Amino acid sequence: MADVANDNWINIDEAAEYLGVKPGTIRDWIRKDKGVPAHKVGKLWKFKRSELDAWIQSGKSAEN
Repeated sequence: MADVANDNWINIDEAAEYLGVKPGTIRDWIRKDKGVPAHKVGKLWKFKRSELDAWIQSGKSAEN
């Protein structure tokens, strides 16, 4: 289970850094409906680290 203190909402730049990719890569995944757990808040994309971790662990991040 994720540490609640470290599971705040993060922006696309922070999510990209967390995953070790560029922000444009995450935008591309969202646009291509790759299943990345992203939430639109106004005009901004927001992410939870725990959801990103679960997405990676599920293997869905490796699907084409």
